[in-house]
Amino acid sequence: MITGIAHVNILVPPGTLPQAEDFYSSTLGLVSAPVPHLQKGTLLWFNLTPTGSQQIHVALGQNSDLDSSRHACLRVGSAEDLLVLQRRVWDHHVRGGEAAPLAVDRPGDQNSGAQGVEYPTRFFARDFAGNRLEFTL
Repeated sequence: MITGIAHVNILVPPGTLPQAEDFYSSTLGLVSAPVPHLQKGTLLWFNLTPTGSQQIHVALGQNSDLDSSRHACLRVGSAEDLLVLQRRVWDHHVRGGEAAPLAVDRPGDQNSGAQGVEYPTRFFARDFAGNRLEFTL
């Protein structure tokens, strides 16, 4: 039986692993994990949990549809943590740079996802490569 998610794999263009490291480590605060020796320089792994039992894997490739609604949804511990993270991602978007997110729901505005009482407090962003990410409680 399925008991959880081991990892989610996302794509970034060739030559942009440093930007992925910057965004996922510095902006989102994820911890880098070791990758298999023969794959160093071709992918990155980031732990979502302290034990590394859940991860985001960043591989090289092209996102074919930057308007796609497909996404990974990442959970945070509290409403305060969610707002702090949203402000950090928004600030990086506004500041710009090679690793800056392409889009972020502005703090205080309605999120860009579907609306309704069944949806918890959340926000969406697109990383520098166009990967859509949802952040929720």
